[in-house]
Amino acid sequence: MTYDPIHPPFTLSFREMPKRELNRYLEWFSGVLPDRLDELTKAVRDAHGYDSWQPDGSPESLDLLGRWFAEQVAMRPRSETEKKALEEKVKFPIELPGEELTTQTLSLAMDIGMYLSQVFMKNHPQLKWEQPLGNKKFIDYGQPVLVAFKPGPFNPVRMVVTFAYGLVGHQKTGEGLRNIYETWSKLAV
Repeated sequence: MTYDPIHPPFTLSFREMPKRELNRYLEWFSGVLPDRLDELTKAVRDAHGYDSWQPDGSPESLDLLGRWFAEQVAMRPRSETEKKALEEKVKFPIELPGEELTTQTLSLAMDIGMYLSQVFMKNHPQLKWEQPLGNKKFIDYGQPVLVAFKPGPFNPVRMVVTFAYGLVGHQKTGEGLRNIYETWSKLAV
């Protein structure tokens, strides 16, 4: 597959970033979105059996995209440094996984999250982007989220990263991407 992974010029440690840098992140995110969708389209269409995929913003487009993504997700071993850093963060003794999603998988998840956001916005025009900056304890603090859902903001990138973990753990299938859309569509106000 020919694919150029995304390289955010930020740390992505949102709680540690100053608000000025968070504002720049939102501008960057919005600015790269069209190019990332082009990169995703090329990658999907390069794969055998997916050359007909149309990124037309339809919910149906998520079916083929989800199946393609399920074939792409991969894990890598965590380094000792990563393991130690995680151990320092946890407050309770738990067994930590020895693997992590690959950089390419995380990049694809970000691109697919961006595309998913466009499917939502095309089909639910009342949705808009916001960047929660009020409480650093909020899970999506500083990240671009879609608002106008009953339970609260929807973070498409975080949702697709979580979906990727479900795929590698065999708890989810490619159809799960469309399921995310259908579930949250019912919650749009």
